[in-house]
Amino acid sequence: MTLYDSIILGIVEGITEFLPVSSTAHLVLTSSLLGIEQSAFTKAYEIMIQIAPIFAVVIIYFEKLFAGIEIWKKLIAAFIPTGIIGFLLSDFIESLFSGNYTVFWMIITGLAFIAIELIYKEKTHSITNIDKVSYKQAVTIGFIQALSLIPGISRSGSTILGGMIIGLNREVAMSFSFLLAIPTMSVASGYIFLKEYSTYSFDHIWLLLVGFVVSFLVGWVAVKSFLAIVSRFNFIPFGVYLLLSAGIFYILT
Repeated sequence: MTLYDSIILGIVEGITEFLPVSSTAHLVLTSSLLGIEQSAFTKAYEIMIQIAPIFAVVIIYFEKLFAGIEIWKKLIAAFIPTGIIGFLLSDFIESLFSGNYTVFWMIITGLAFIAIELIYKEKTHSITNIDKVSYKQAVTIGFIQALSLIPGISRSGSTILGGMIIGLNREVAMSFSFLLAIPTMSVASGYIFLKEYSTYSFDHIWLLLVGFVVSFLVGWVAVKSFLAIVSRFNFIPFGVYLLLSAGIFYILT
């Protein structure tokens, strides 16, 4: 991996981690296009750049996160279903990581965004403040988030759609999805890191640091831009993008 590769992958991860477009699929596709082979170092690198955008979310939502413990209790409640399902079915989930599965679920997610937006009525969604999200809704979103354990299904996409289905408006669904990434990605990345630590290589730690910083900065901009764009429009363009990117992914991988 070169410095150029590190910057490009950091940009891709920063943009796609919180957009409903499957960051994992985009990293796989980008690595393939750059000719980067999987190794102990690239595995460590991927964990580093996936953690970086979480820090951006913590800073953006700092006031909300540290205004009280209630929001943390709801985020933990939402994380528990995903954590349990992911732990129990980890071997089965790993067996699903193939190009055909990824493309299929990218297409399903894209169609789901388009279909739900076509029937979505903003006025019928009563949750317009994240503080009003109930524990029942939080846990429901957590179960829906478990779908993102399947390769090709976006974590942010599944949680945003899940939130919209159960009564959250777009902005609240997005905010809760972004915040839920904090416990989810932290635990998932930490688990993988500890499990595979002995196989990792840190020979070029400066490339890890470059990727981390780039992913953090781009993630910050992506979250801010995403919130501004979707508050004015809807998710149909992301659904269309998923369908197109699934086709590209199928052709090139």
